[in-house]
This record gives sequence, structure tokens and C-alpha cells, in this order.
Amino acid sequence: MKKKQPAIPKWEYTPAYDEISRKTLETALKKVALYKDWRLRDPGEKADINTRYAAMPALTKKDIRENFPMSILPDDKNMEQGLASGEIELVNTSGTTNEKITNIWNQKWWDASEQASWKLNKHMAGLGKGTHREAILVNPRNVGFASDNDDLPMEQRRLSRYLYLNEKTDPELWTEKHIDRITEELNIFQPQVLEANPSILARYCRKAAARGLKVFQPEIITFTYEYPIKLHYRQISKVFSSPMISSYGTTETGYVFMQCEYGNFHQNTGYCRVDFQPLKKEHGGPVLGRILVTPLGNPWSYLMRFDTGDLVYLKEDGKCPCGRDDGMILAAIAGRTVNLTKTCRGRLVTLQELDEGVSQVDGLEMYKLVQTGKTSYELHVVTGQRDQHKLAGEATSRLQEIYGDEADIKVVYDEEIMHEPSGKYLVSRAEFAINIEEYIDREDQPGKERYK
Repeated sequence: MKKKQPAIPKWEYTPAYDEISRKTLETALKKVALYKDWRLRDPGEKADINTRYAAMPALTKKDIRENFPMSILPDDKNMEQGLASGEIELVNTSGTTNEKITNIWNQKWWDASEQASWKLNKHMAGLGKGTHREAILVNPRNVGFASDNDDLPMEQRRLSRYLYLNEKTDPELWTEKHIDRITEELNIFQPQVLEANPSILARYCRKAAARGLKVFQPEIITFTYEYPIKLHYRQISKVFSSPMISSYGTTETGYVFMQCEYGNFHQNTGYCRVDFQPLKKEHGGPVLGRILVTPLGNPWSYLMRFDTGDLVYLKEDGKCPCGRDDGMILAAIAGRTVNLTKTCRGRLVTLQELDEGVSQVDGLEMYKLVQTGKTSYELHVVTGQRDQHKLAGEATSRLQEIYGDEADIKVVYDEEIMHEPSGKYLVSRAEFAINIEEYIDREDQPGKERYK
């Protein structure tokens, strides 16, 4: 019997969501110079709001860079006045030249977006209105205080209710003293929430577990800035028993999805609109696709259908045991488009699919897969496994199950896998361009019939 193809589920939205989506679109088309050419695409105010959004193109980081700042601002806003009053500030994202952009940052809106997202997870929902203690273990290229030459004392890494545990842009600069300091400061500060780059927290946990350190247990651990792979979860679980969840968002769009206590991701509908574009069936569609995010309610930001560069898997039945049914529900974040690789026959492989296979290899501490050609792949690994021949055989077998029997797998043993200029670890990539636009199913776009 032929297997039934999954369909894009229907999602529940309130009338208020449709109304703010409409107002945001119409304000952007009327008041923001960037969208002058988009106005011709609009089927008109009598058309369904989802049809109107679907008629618009995706907004890219390149578009923002080329039009910043004046063509980004609505015509009734003055950036100099906003900066002088402190209502906004300018924030630069980290990364390569193609990734870096300058954003207009509205802290009041950002805080409200964050607090609204907490309601989507029972562990976070009890935190109230942002008065809880929070320790942050991330690369300071993303947020915090950077100092590679000198160690900063604890008081210089405090900011309101936050404690930044790391000032080193390269965790390789950590000594045993830094591991002890992080442990001691967690025990002293006793945060309710520990926010972390998963790769950096996993590094700390490998060191702490090896030394048998006793570490304070926060109420919850939230992952941010990076995709948490299964190795991270396993290594962190050796030190922490706290619930671990992923909070998904971007500097440009605020908090977009929050992982609930059942592991599914729920849309932060009060502060963002999400449009889903499925990939072609042979590449995982219609439940695998990319998302385009529009911030809602931010008077300074009209980034319409912003391409975050991320792929997601929809929850096929559109439901979650937690009972939350407002907005889009994801089964998983699948990784970024820059993480995509291809099988020997040309099918796209997401980071999530890759990780499902590689994570089963015994003895790995870290890994990175680089596709060097149509059928050639390099798996870089950090391992304490003595039997490297066995590890290479197992890794090759797992990868050939994904990429094909003809896949030429080279296993490279490294002492360390370095982070990217952004401060994040890139787990997989191809050495050739993969244009996601070529893989989107233009015939299966969600329209009015996809929504309740």
C-alpha cells in the first residue's frame, strides 16, 4: 500500500492575530520605503490576509544591509530622536560579512516578547515578570562582556539580575581556574535560569564531570544562539538534572518559538507572524520547510517576511499534549540552511537528520561534517576513544546510511573544533553553494485553506 503523504496541518489563530498581521502589512507598505516595489504585489485589502502575505517576497539580510537605516524606518519615525531618548539603540549582529547586519533595537518590545514566550513552557511560566536571577554562559561575541587578555571579576560581569559567567571569546582559553570559577559562581549566585550556548555549556560539563565537581542546579536550562545536538544533551545531563529547553528567536525578530515541556515548539503569536514555505516532497516537504518571520507590535521594526535562515519540521497533527493550540506548532527545529548537505543522489540532508545518525557513534565529544564534493564527506571528530579504527568504521556506516553506499567518508581526528567568527559552532556545511530557493515547493504554499 502506498504510504500517505503528510499534509500541512491547520493552525488555530485568534481574530486579533489576523488583525495585527493586516495592520503590520499595510503600515509597512504605506510607510516604509523598502517596500515601495512590494506594493504592486499586494492583491488588495479585500483579499485574505494569508494570501496577501504569500504574495510578498522573502526579506533577506542583504536587503536590510543595503537599505539601512532610512529605507527601513517608517516615515513617521526619527532615528536620531529615538536614539537620543533612549527608546532605541543600534545593535550589530556577529558573524561573517554575509551574516552581519545592524538592527534598530527596542528593548521594551524585546522584553515583552521574551516574557510572552515564557508562557509557552510550564517551567518558564512561573518566572513572573522578569525579576528572576539568570546566569548566562555564552560566547561574549553574542552577548555579555568580552575580555580575552584579562579575567574579569564577578562584579564586572553582573548586570541587573544577570550574571555573565564567561568573558572569553574562545573557550580554549579556559583553564581549570575558569571551570572552578564557573562552578563557584553558580553555587554563590544560585540562578533560577541558566541560559547557555549548548556547545559552551557542554564543554564546561565535560570538564566538570571529569573532575567530579558538585554544581548548583537551576530550575531550568534554556539553550540559545546555537542548535543543540544530542551530544550536548548527553554531556550536560552528566552534570545537570534541570529541565532543558530551547528558546528560538533572532536578534531581528525577537522570541519566535518556545519549546514546551513535551518538546514541541509553540509560536509566540502575540509578537510574531510566521509564514511557512514547504520544501519539495523529495526533500522532506510538506512538513519540512523554511520560515519567514514578521515581528508584530514593534513600532520601530517592520521586517516583513524576514528569512531567518532556519528550517523546521511541522507537528503533523497540529496538536500538542500540553494543550496549547494558539499558532503554529513545530515538532523540531531542523537546523539552518547553512547546515544543509546533500546525499550522493542530491537529496537535502538537514542538521537534525545528520545528528540523528552521527550521535549514535560511541566515543564522540564533538564533531563537524563538511561535504567536500558531490559524493565526498569529511567528518571531523574530537574523541577520547582509543580504538579509532572502530570509531571510523561505525561513523562511516552511519553516514553511508544517510548519504548513500557510494559516499566517500574521510574521518579526521582533531584535538579541537574551532568556533566560527560569530562565536557559534557550525556542526555541518557544504563547500559548495546550496540555494534553498531551488528546493521550495511553490505549488504547496499555505493559503487561506491552511488556517482556521
